[in-house]
Amino acid sequence: MAAPKRGRSASAQSKPGRSLALILIAIVALTGGMFASGHTTPRLGIDLAGGTSITLTAVNQPGQPNAINKANMDTAVDIMNRRVNGLGVSETEVQTQGDRNIIVNIPRGTNSKEAQQQVGTTAKLYFRPVLQQEVSGASGKSPSPGASPGGSSSPKPSASPASGSTPKAKASSSATESPKATPTSQGRAVTDALKAGSTPSPSASASSSGKPSATPSPAASGAAADLQARYAALDCTKPAEQAGAGKDAKPGEPTVACGQDGKVWSKFLLGPVAVDGQEVKKAQAVFDTQGASGWQVQMTFNSKGSSKFADITGQLAQKTTPQNEFAIVLDDQVVSHPYVQTAITGGNAEISGRFTQQEAQSLANMLSYGALPLTFKESSVTTVTAALGGEQLQAGLIAGAIGLALVIIYLVLYYRGLSLVAVASLSVSAVLTYVIMALLGPTIHFALNLPAVCGAIVAIGITADSFIVYFERIRDEIREGRTLRPAVERAWPRARRTILVSDFVSFLAAAVLFIVTVGKVQGFAFTLGLTTLLDVVVVFLFTKPLMTILARRKFFANGHKWSGLDPKSLGAKPPLRRTRRPAGPTAGPVDPKEA
Repeated sequence: MAAPKRGRSASAQSKPGRSLALILIAIVALTGGMFASGHTTPRLGIDLAGGTSITLTAVNQPGQPNAINKANMDTAVDIMNRRVNGLGVSETEVQTQGDRNIIVNIPRGTNSKEAQQQVGTTAKLYFRPVLQQEVSGASGKSPSPGASPGGSSSPKPSASPASGSTPKAKASSSATESPKATPTSQGRAVTDALKAGSTPSPSASASSSGKPSATPSPAASGAAADLQARYAALDCTKPAEQAGAGKDAKPGEPTVACGQDGKVWSKFLLGPVAVDGQEVKKAQAVFDTQGASGWQVQMTFNSKGSSKFADITGQLAQKTTPQNEFAIVLDDQVVSHPYVQTAITGGNAEISGRFTQQEAQSLANMLSYGALPLTFKESSVTTVTAALGGEQLQAGLIAGAIGLALVIIYLVLYYRGLSLVAVASLSVSAVLTYVIMALLGPTIHFALNLPAVCGAIVAIGITADSFIVYFERIRDEIREGRTLRPAVERAWPRARRTILVSDFVSFLAAAVLFIVTVGKVQGFAFTLGLTTLLDVVVVFLFTKPLMTILARRKFFANGHKWSGLDPKSLGAKPPLRRTRRPAGPTAGPVDPKEA
């Protein structure tokens, strides 16, 4: 009888319990994590759970009559999709409708208010120097030095106006953090802003006493007086003025804006745009493991933005608070206003200030994806019910249950006892799939929609196909005259290659589909790819070791007629036996005809 190969494979054959224990530990650990997280069910997409649908309409801006085109609309969809989807599997759908509309579908279970703000903040992203700041509606009173206007020590940069104390901007190589103060004086200069780059504004500066420090032109004096009057009259506690304070402001001119510090609204007087948000090449939230800064936002500018940012930070570093601050302005509102310690060259900068992880990621998100090529207005916001999706899900689950039942009936009729291995493997795969989907909801915002359910149902066939390949290889070995134990081990290398190639092709197809598609189709591709990977894990760590153990049991090893491995019913050849070659030369002459 042919013996299995010795070595590593033999060692693995003798200890299949290790593999079974490993996958059991993995299931227990993942299940424990699922219950510990409090998310015991997968997060559902908008077609199953309902949600919010937002319609955004592109509007023409002065001087840009032809800006609304397919290229800019596609760019806007891509940026919005990255804003709200992150990894692309949270099932927040962003798609165009007609020539100038974008539809955003946000499933229930997502922070719909925050997501709505993320896609609704559609204006340009700008960096402007801060000229003045004070708590709005405070009757001219200014916050004292060293205190943030809102009294909060934790900044909260997000798509909504920022809150808390002002974070700090510094060079990436800087390791020290000086204390921050946010004193604001009503009499600060209002016209000494710098235009983008280092060109002084034509406006003259005015001292706190109202006496000009230089003799401005009449036009500049009139513009400065008008701007000062607007700033004095601005009350950011009124919702009507919060969003419209800096509306229609030109990039090359000073403006006023509102921002939120803690629970208190502040008003800002801002200089001309120093850096455009489109010149931010990359922004990411990172945790400072070397120092005490905690979560911070790292920015990288392109070559043009690097030069501009170095100029403006060099000028701001020479000023006193708040005129050493620059404001990050999104949708005409100040979302953050870090101060500058020193000129930041090289195109890299950090913003730190006791951020939470969510706050840092939100600001990084806006810096990365804040600059849209078009301006949009919110045309409608509607609530989507899940009644139709629930009916479709029920129908889909019934269809999946029927398909699974037919597969099991076929396995029982054709493979008999071996069907126990197949059913047990399918059960393990189903448990792993469910638990992982439940965990992916809070971690990467994966949402289960109808196409994703279809992907899971298709995976039943992929998983069953792997078992069938292995079972048929074992049967082939038995037909060759081998007993079950060596047949199980000899069949595995051949079946393993076939299973890996088949799963690789399925995973490759799922990966390509995920990359080149958007929306619900990505849910199908993601689920298909996930279940394909789990198929490999289950076959290697559960199905194969289980077969090794069952091959030692008399019911299967003796080829019981209900085991599915009966040599007689399989048409097996006589048992293979070892033969020894005679030690000496062959006795007697050899017939030439036989030679």
